Amino acid sequence: MKKALTLCIVFLSLTLYSQSVDELKKELASKKDSISKLQAKANSIQAKIDAMPGWKKGAFGTIGVSLSGFNNWYVRNAPDASAGNIGVSVTAFANLLEEKYFWRNTGMLTLGWVKLDDKAVVGDEDFETATDVFNVTSLYGRKLNEKWALSGMLEYRTTFIENFNNPGFLDLGVGFTWTPTSNLVVVLHPGNYNFVFASGQNSFTSSPGAKIVGDYNTKFGKLSLRSNLSMFQSYDSNNFSNWTFTNSLGYTLWKGIGLGFEFGLRRNRQEALANAQITNPAETFATVDNKLQSYWLFGLNYGF
Repeated sequence: MKKALTLCIVFLSLTLYSQSVDELKKELASKKDSISKLQAKANSIQAKIDAMPGWKKGAFGTIGVSLSGFNNWYVRNAPDASAGNIGVSVTAFANLLEEKYFWRNTGMLTLGWVKLDDKAVVGDEDFETATDVFNVTSLYGRKLNEKWALSGMLEYRTTFIENFNNPGFLDLGVGFTWTPTSNLVVVLHPGNYNFVFASGQNSFTSSPGAKIVGDYNTKFGKLSLRSNLSMFQSYDSNNFSNWTFTNSLGYTLWKGIGLGFEFGLRRNRQEALANAQITNPAETFATVDNKLQSYWLFGLNYGF
């Protein structure tokens, strides 16, 4: 009798526990559904705020640091050495969006330093520049309708630490801007002039041409993405054409802080020739190997 009573109590306890767990699961599912609906409403309100006229400002950046040291590590060729790799990337924007016109401004700075200090060698203690990119863009447009506008744009690109404005590339042009969605802006400027500034270099030449720019910004939950493609097609010679493609990704973990990854690609035959002529002055546009340029950075990300 006692065993039967004990079994009944255990069975009843398990049944009540199972019912309690099921009820809690149902309540949790209901709460999650309510949170999803509230988040959808919040996103809708934020979209309306973003679409309202006025200034929209923001910035985000990534910093990557890697440091290491070796002391009496005899398996290495340099048993006593220290190494460091530091990278910083910052992108900021200020956009004025009005009913009949817009003014979009973006600035990007990416810097990187690297050091390998062999304690047995004197004079290699300093950090050397590894990545150096500086870019500023300003686009003004008068709207023809919701998606098309007459526009003018200025874009300037150079290095910041080493050889500032040597070379420097300045694009000034007019044409049309297409905005199919709030996240995508496409610039089509057939009337553009590419000014190239360089001292003591005969490989750089300014020329007229067409400018095409595509800029895409979006967010998927905690993941943010920005891609920018800037192309110049010279009317004088394909040797004077160039393009740059940059991408930034950030994943927020806590209060705007997260992980960030950035990479960039570029082709510029004038830059390739100038670099080749440092060691071989006989190089020409016809012989130079215009290799794909690239850089990447991974580290902590912060956006505001």
